[in-house]
Amino acid sequence: MANHLFYGDNLDVLRAHFPDESVDLVYLDPPFNSNANYNILFRSPAGVAEADAQVEAFEDTWRWNDAAEDAFDQAMQSGCTQAFDLLNAMRAFLGENAMMAYLAMMAIRMIELHRVLKPTGSLYLHCDPTASHYLKLLADGVFGAERFRNEITWKRTSAHSDGGRYGRNTDIILFYSKGVKPVWNPQFTPYDRDYEARFHNRDPDGRLWMDDNLTAKGLSGGGYHYDYKGVHSYWRMPVETMERLDREGRLHFTRTGGIRLKRYLDEARGLPVQALWSDIPAINSQAQERLGYPTQKPIALLERIIAASSNEGDVVLDPFCGCGTAIHAAQKLGRRWAGIDHGRVAISLAEARMKTAFPGMAFDVEVRRAD
Repeated sequence: MANHLFYGDNLDVLRAHFPDESVDLVYLDPPFNSNANYNILFRSPAGVAEADAQVEAFEDTWRWNDAAEDAFDQAMQSGCTQAFDLLNAMRAFLGENAMMAYLAMMAIRMIELHRVLKPTGSLYLHCDPTASHYLKLLADGVFGAERFRNEITWKRTSAHSDGGRYGRNTDIILFYSKGVKPVWNPQFTPYDRDYEARFHNRDPDGRLWMDDNLTAKGLSGGGYHYDYKGVHSYWRMPVETMERLDREGRLHFTRTGGIRLKRYLDEARGLPVQALWSDIPAINSQAQERLGYPTQKPIALLERIIAASSNEGDVVLDPFCGCGTAIHAAQKLGRRWAGIDHGRVAISLAEARMKTAFPGMAFDVEVRRAD
């Protein structure tokens, strides 16, 4: 299943259209149980000044009712004993309220998402502090606590004023893998000027470099004892590697009789991305990519996730696709994709967005309504 938009309940769509182990990467940004109705000032992705209309995008309000009870029962019957035990304990603790209704809805969907993921697949669950602690417990139950990889903190605004508390300017993204060896492509950010200034040495051909330690002293992994060109030390590499580096002109022989490794600026990939993401700003009122959809995420955020945890040609699934940021990023990076949403406005925006961004690209839109 790829390059496909579904209008309907994602639970029904997953069961009807997605076989076991058919998806490489799942990103989901579900409603946060914020107890609010979200509206948008509708405009087309191309910016055409049509008649503005305020349309309700989705209702982020949950209630314990028959639907919540049914989701709870489905989780019980799913066979995912560990996840249900956690869900049942939460019900005993929280009672039958809005939060519990939200968690029951999420539990059965996470069980289905685990089913459709390939053994090398990963899931990124985007949430805010309202329910992130409960969702992590549920994800531990579905995936296994040993499959938890990161709690990513995204700094979505520079400052936020909240009376009587610290400003809530972050979201949480929970990163899980299905198997032991998920797809992983390390991501890097550019060096800052202070770090680049360390590359102050220059070869005759103009290449900038800094020197780095070659000894294994203090390292826990062990090293190699030998003499190299009159210098005896405990080296990080065998003599064959040292000889190769020497032939390639990558050794720096210091005035004090030491040997250091040359690291070139033009070969440096940058700083590895850490679990705190403060370099990707949220969508603001002036952003060119802004569609006016509530909770729209920046495409750079999804590009980082998709680039890190999938390869070209892989299938990326967003079961709460909203206005289509994840599927846009997936198409841009050469992945196949599927998006699901139960909101008419969301699917209309996502469809128009993809047609505008990728003219002539073929994809399917399917309506699957329980009614």
